[in-house]
Amino acid sequence: MPDFTSSLFWIAVLQIIIIDIMLGGDNAVVIALACRKLPPEQRNKGIFWGVVGAIGLRVVMIFFALKLLAVPYLKIVGGLLLLWIGIKLMLPEHEEGHDSIDGGTTLMAAIKTIVVADAVMSLDNVIAVAGASHGSMVLVTFGILVSIPIVVWGSKLVLTLMDRFPVVITLGAALLGWIAGGMLLSDQATPEAIAKGLPYAHHLFGAAGAALVVVLGKWLGSRQPRRPSVELSTPAPDKTTNGDMP
Repeated sequence: MPDFTSSLFWIAVLQIIIIDIMLGGDNAVVIALACRKLPPEQRNKGIFWGVVGAIGLRVVMIFFALKLLAVPYLKIVGGLLLLWIGIKLMLPEHEEGHDSIDGGTTLMAAIKTIVVADAVMSLDNVIAVAGASHGSMVLVTFGILVSIPIVVWGSKLVLTLMDRFPVVITLGAALLGWIAGGMLLSDQATPEAIAKGLPYAHHLFGAAGAALVVVLGKWLGSRQPRRPSVELSTPAPDKTTNGDMP
């Protein structure tokens, strides 16, 4: 059983909550779209049971992810994938429509849409939470139960904070890089001599992962072409028409 009085436990819970908030913004959009065609009196039920189903399925997915990460080299693969997820978080967002999300006309159809869409969209979330939980399903369950309601009902506030304070996104991406660095170090295939022979190895790997995500993310973001802005300007007058022709 985890020690609920330990600061490490609550730090890990906080990491899981931050991950769910940073990577779960689209989930709130999906829930809204899936329930938009329901009668007003059924929308709250659709949201509630859709969220319950999504939480249950995500816990199951993370349970299997934790089992898989015990296999040699899979933490390395997961850590590298998590580094890329953190870098993608740093890149400027493109407007991506959710036209494929069809709002259900019945309560069960809406719930099914929410659960399926959440499962498809939550691969990055599952990997990140599995890395932050250090193999504890109690941490996973507790963190998700706290964070999902925040994502669903507080998503507007979270998105506003991200828009107004871009450093929030940078810190979230750095956290993913930190977790990825720890996953690379803790894989069974990683020689134990590295962890034992290198002072503060976990902190060094975590800091290196965080720095890599932030630096590479900002560099790739600066190289992305920006959308050209259309400026309406008055054309300069033709000087040949304002005087005698030569």
